[in-house]
Amino acid sequence: MLAYPSELGLSTSALRLLRRELAARRKRTGTRWRRPACGRQALLALAHLRCGHTFAQLAAWFGIGLATAHRYVTEAIEVLAALAPKLDEALAVAATKAFVILDGTLLPIDRIAADRPYYSGKHKRHGMNVQVLTDPFGRVIWTSPALPGAVHDIKAARTHGILDALNTANIRCWADTAYQGAGPAVRVPYRGRWSKLSAGQQAVNRAHARIRAVGEQAMAALKNWRLLRKLRCSTTRITDLVKAVLTLQLAASA
Repeated sequence: MLAYPSELGLSTSALRLLRRELAARRKRTGTRWRRPACGRQALLALAHLRCGHTFAQLAAWFGIGLATAHRYVTEAIEVLAALAPKLDEALAVAATKAFVILDGTLLPIDRIAADRPYYSGKHKRHGMNVQVLTDPFGRVIWTSPALPGAVHDIKAARTHGILDALNTANIRCWADTAYQGAGPAVRVPYRGRWSKLSAGQQAVNRAHARIRAVGEQAMAALKNWRLLRKLRCSTTRITDLVKAVLTLQLAASA
């Protein structure tokens, strides 16, 4: 396990991956010298992502300037985000699975009441909408770019092209009622009050809920990265942050 200054809850494979990619980037860009070695910079970024430490805390603990801490973490996140699977790559993986699970999650952000585009009426809080595609074992296959929290799940999925792609490839997908009308490949539960549903419809909805619960577990695993529990950065950085986390999770499960 990695320690900083206590246990991070990550395997050393995450550190090795990021250290290797940072070294390759330094070689490509011709960077001659930097105070932290690649391994130290990788640990700095992992501490930020996993524990949500601020740049001021990181700068103090690593003995570097505040601007330097920000620059090093940003660079590491860009490196990781570039490795995250694109939608076509994720669909190639999804095609090999019996089915996939599609769901949206709201990543809370630090905004004031006036920021209406970021306010989710469903969750009663400000945030960013991220669509997540999961395999039958609860492993995240793909995460979408982040959209303002006011965007409905089905609109977000259509914006990213995930629904058209699933229907075109005829990949069976389970989703909740927010995706009603998403297309023939996307299965949603029966709508209506439980008492008004037939016994057969209730049985289908129970089985559907058990399948979707696997996707909920995947969402919870994403939010084990404390930085994603309350984001206080610019909304333009959130897509890269989520993709960086996805890259690390895929590396850990490989």
